[in-house]
Amino acid sequence: MTPGISGPLQQAQSAEPERQGNPMSSILTNNSAMVALQTLKAVNNNLAKTQGEISTGKSVASASDNAAVWAISKVMESDVQGFKAISDSLALGESTLAVGKKAAEASTDLLTQIKGKIVAAQEENVDRAKIQTDIDALTNQIKSVVGAAQFNGKNIVNNSDFTSILSSLDRDSEGNVKSASISFNGQNLTQTTGSLGTGTGLTDLSGNVSATTATLSSAPVRDDGAAVPTNADISLTGDFSADSLSFDIGGTTVSFAAGDLDTTATTAAGQIAAAINAAQIEGISVTNNAGTLEFASTRQFDATTISVTQGGASSGTLGATTVDLAQRAEDFTFSGVNVNKGDGYQINIANAGITATYVASAGDTMEDVAKGLKLAIDAENNADITTAVSFDSSTNEWTLKIDNANATADTVNVVANNDANDNAVETGRLAGLDGFDVTTKDGAEAALSNIETLIQRSIDSAAEFGSVQGRVETQSDFVSKLTDSLKSGIGALVDADMEEASARLQALQVQQQLATQSLSIANQAPQQLLALFR
Repeated sequence: MTPGISGPLQQAQSAEPERQGNPMSSILTNNSAMVALQTLKAVNNNLAKTQGEISTGKSVASASDNAAVWAISKVMESDVQGFKAISDSLALGESTLAVGKKAAEASTDLLTQIKGKIVAAQEENVDRAKIQTDIDALTNQIKSVVGAAQFNGKNIVNNSDFTSILSSLDRDSEGNVKSASISFNGQNLTQTTGSLGTGTGLTDLSGNVSATTATLSSAPVRDDGAAVPTNADISLTGDFSADSLSFDIGGTTVSFAAGDLDTTATTAAGQIAAAINAAQIEGISVTNNAGTLEFASTRQFDATTISVTQGGASSGTLGATTVDLAQRAEDFTFSGVNVNKGDGYQINIANAGITATYVASAGDTMEDVAKGLKLAIDAENNADITTAVSFDSSTNEWTLKIDNANATADTVNVVANNDANDNAVETGRLAGLDGFDVTTKDGAEAALSNIETLIQRSIDSAAEFGSVQGRVETQSDFVSKLTDSLKSGIGALVDADMEEASARLQALQVQQQLATQSLSIANQAPQQLLALFR
């Protein structure tokens, strides 16, 4: 330590050997000024960056700020724009579905009103002609509703065309993007009568029908060629006076106690026939032919089993204890295979002059085919031809039953094909409605059996639209929240922290002032050399 020197001067002298750089003074090179200038530039750069963050609100405004983060944010921003377009698509689809659903619901309400008119027409003492006028007016109103149910030119209740609503953009880990859609088929609630396709591209579908030709036998009873005839005999032999007999005829029981019947079989058969006929079992009659009970059925669509239980002395002899009476109608069974759009089935009933056609819409089943053909036949309003539809759950098959009440037999031919050339006209799901005729008792009964089918179809259509609309609403809500999440994620990547930027701005402004002052001082250092030359 130098004697007599202490404090800051002593510290300055102690630090002297550790200085870096050239200690000499120069009028050509001002190291202090260069250091101060670099410091000022750095402060100005940071200040400019901070001011840019404050003015743009972004910490990463360009690729030069942070290339990786900027690239990610731009991809996410493009997805946000895509989802905005998807949101618009979902809004359009939702509105279209809402219009279609409202039309289907309105049609259901009108069909329900028609049902009320049809029920009223079942009475004998009503003015059926006026009721028919009301039904015609309601039918025309349904046509008006279906025809007007369009949104931006799109009508989803007058055809079964495939409709797709853009619902999402899916990006995988490799950056590949593909779109996703909510798809559904329109519900053809028109009353259009379908027509089969023509041309060389037709596929034969006759294998889906149990018979392509058949004979509708004449009324009142017939032998349809099956193993079970509509006539059945039970012969009586011997003495039945001490016997008890119980006849179960399709669920109706006619019983005779021991002592009720005569000792002579022929007389006993007459007593039995008289008692059964007196029971007035619908469609069933029996005659006594010299001791033989000859049963006959005019039931159109129901087979009947007759079983006899014998008790008491059991001295008399029965030729049979169980016989069956077949239905009068002819069956056409449709297999449970898938039904494709354009599948066409046509039934021609020659003498009755009936040609009934059903061409499937998208989503139809064999139930729709069988019931559609029934509606088409009934729409011809031929009093001799009556129809019914049944389902066998064990075989999953639908059967169309056709009965002929005319005294002359008739011939039925069935044509079935699929139109590969796409020139078939699909049958409207409400086809046959404009053929309802309640001015007659038979017509009122046919309309009552068919209106339920049309109401159910309309209900199913509204439910289908409602289900899809629910999906669209859910997806729309999800897309909205997803877009918000993406925006939030982009903000987390590139947005500036304004509190931090504000504090940094003030600090940098102070640093700028200090750096400016330091540079000013450094620039004045060479002037000190002038004192050495005085």
